[in-house]
Amino acid sequence: MGGGTAAGRVVDALPNEEEQPVRNLQTGALIAATLSTGLMAGLFAAFAYAVMPGLARSSDHAFVEVMRNINKAILNPVFMLPFLGAIPLLGLAVVLAWRGHGRSALPWLIAALVLYVVAFLVTSAVNVPLNDQLAHAGGLGGDAQWIVVRADFERAWVRWNVVRAVLHAAAFGCLMGALLVHGAHRPVQGGRGEDARTSAPELGTGHARAGQLAGEIRSPRPPFTSSAER
Repeated sequence: MGGGTAAGRVVDALPNEEEQPVRNLQTGALIAATLSTGLMAGLFAAFAYAVMPGLARSSDHAFVEVMRNINKAILNPVFMLPFLGAIPLLGLAVVLAWRGHGRSALPWLIAALVLYVVAFLVTSAVNVPLNDQLAHAGGLGGDAQWIVVRADFERAWVRWNVVRAVLHAAAFGCLMGALLVHGAHRPVQGGRGEDARTSAPELGTGHARAGQLAGEIRSPRPPFTSSAER
């Protein structure tokens, strides 16, 4: 009885093959979202600690010209795909986790999604309008005009770029946590992963006991003889 019960628990604990494609989809979405978020975090962080400090040493005219060229060059598929694609990928991962496929990673995923959306709003509401303002600002009034154009742009843009870099980095950290939790989770039918680990030794013990009993039956002990008979 004990061996049969343990065997049934092992069978019940085997992974559900029908859920494996869904888990693979969640894993792919999570990895893609992590890579996209990491690329954005690295890009904006590079502006914060290298590009903008370097441009701060340039002349006003050079600063405005370089920033205008960067803002034009960055509008390409290599940037837009991860920048815009991370949000639907994160949303997909959250939905799949919410439905029960790796629910333990759900808090990390929700935190990453919220952080990324806030960073996206910072870019859309602050940095992009400043870029447009810089692109359409006049520059025909000599050095004084360049000074004004730069002053209206640089301080606010740099400050909010640091904010979005921190937000993206935090979202990337949350996604790394989600990957660790997701990788450690092993889906099983009925969620009885712990049963699978504990039932296997029990099953082995039951089989050993059954084998010992069978051996005793095949090789019965010799009948008891009294000293008088000997």
